Amino acid sequence: MPGLQSERTTLHRLPERGSHDREVIDPILDEAYLCHLGFTQDGQPFVIPTIHARVGDVLYVHGSAASRAMRTAKVGIPVCVTVTLLDGLVLARSAFHHSMNYRSVIVLGTAIEVTDPAEKAAALDAIVDHVLAGRASDARPGNDKERKATTVLRIPLTEASAKVRTGGPKDDPEDMALPVWAGVVPLRVVAGAPERDPKCAVPAPRYLTKER
Repeated sequence: MPGLQSERTTLHRLPERGSHDREVIDPILDEAYLCHLGFTQDGQPFVIPTIHARVGDVLYVHGSAASRAMRTAKVGIPVCVTVTLLDGLVLARSAFHHSMNYRSVIVLGTAIEVTDPAEKAAALDAIVDHVLAGRASDARPGNDKERKATTVLRIPLTEASAKVRTGGPKDDPEDMALPVWAGVVPLRVVAGAPERDPKCAVPAPRYLTKER
């Protein structure tokens, strides 16, 4: 896979933590449930949380057709999409060196509204399956009214960078002997047991009950 480095995505601070390789970027985009879509309207920056899905070399985001983000971005403006996975709290001996272990991606590009019905339907299915694989084929597909009320944006994966921090605290040598606990508190997202809608008599599908 080609890298996604450009002048705008070149990493300047702690570049040793960064990557422009798809082998690093794609898994982070695929694992994250939530992204933030950044754009500017009349000189005012906005950052909106939404759900995304990567399909090959394209990132799709969606939202209500009436929302500010979709109405502004669909005309083809520069946007910034970010995702972050938090892997741990890094506790150092000094307050200054406290940190977090994380994996993050920034995608830059021009958002274009998806108007082709087939591509839009496929993108919406991909977004549903991004949340829970197998769900799109199980649930009722969107109807014309619902699709009309939803805007899907396509952002090509041509400019992106990833940044990853791993490992323990990086204390100064003179602080190493301080009587302060130091280390990492690992963090991860864990799915709980499915909670059935009281009005639902359908058994839980396998993609909910299998070990994940």
